[in-house]
Amino acid sequence: MKIVSGSLKGRQLEGYLLKGTRPTMDRVKESLFAMIQDYIVDSICLDLFAGSGNLGIEAISQGARKVYFNDNDYKAKIIIDKNIDNLDIKSYCNILNMDYTKALESLKNIKFNLIFLDPPYATNYIEKSIELIEKYDLLSDDGLIVCESNDYNKIIYGETYLKFKEKKYGDKWVVILRKI
Repeated sequence: MKIVSGSLKGRQLEGYLLKGTRPTMDRVKESLFAMIQDYIVDSICLDLFAGSGNLGIEAISQGARKVYFNDNDYKAKIIIDKNIDNLDIKSYCNILNMDYTKALESLKNIKFNLIFLDPPYATNYIEKSIELIEKYDLLSDDGLIVCESNDYNKIIYGETYLKFKEKKYGDKWVVILRKI
């Protein structure tokens, strides 16, 4: 797993085999970031189910100002810390290690330009996360929520958001939402 573009292009990331995660593959990540490239520079991002930190680190490589990483798994936090240290990008990062509901509540005073939601596939965490994002008003008016799931029907987002872009990659769906 490597960084596909930007200032850190080509650098390797650890955590590909981190138990319980499915890293976004390089070709999917490259296409995904091409869809949101106009929203990355100087953005404040949240990688809510961060795993190895793959998506948030890619955002930093492409010009994000700050990325908040969260993963409930302590081993994932250690991998994120290691990747950030290896890339010398600590000043761009804030790392949380808690349940996603607590993480969203703790971030309620921050407005995010980009929020990445790639939770475990067997859950309904996309829908629940979006409900909390709306409750705490975490997305900036021109912000995007990037959702990844193996089941299109699990990407439930209510009436506050509209589908901005979508694409299917094999058995994975990427749906990008924005506020109405």
